Amino acid sequence: MKKPIAKLVIKDLITGDGAKEELVLTTDKVKILEEKVILKDSIISNFELKINNFNSILSTKSDQLLISQELSKKLEIDLKKQKVKNKLTAGAGIVAVIGAILLVK
Repeated sequence: MKKPIAKLVIKDLITGDGAKEELVLTTDKVKILEEKVILKDSIISNFELKINNFNSILSTKSDQLLISQELSKKLEIDLKKQKVKNKLTAGAGIVAVIGAILLVK
């Protein structure tokens, strides 16, 4: 072989070896980036689950508040009814006592 051809062959071999090494490094980078994307997707998925859980908790708390308010209103009504019954019962007792006193006289 002539010198210029040998130089070109050596140059092509070196360039080819460099390209192979660069391809390996690029492939490694792509794998690392794919792993990062998977990790980010996992983190996003976890955050979405947390958001759904928080929304569920808020909904449950709102429902509990409504039920508590309804129970409070019912208790107020029942308390008013009970007070009226107590007044009627006390009034009936007083009338009975007065009636008994009048009968005794």
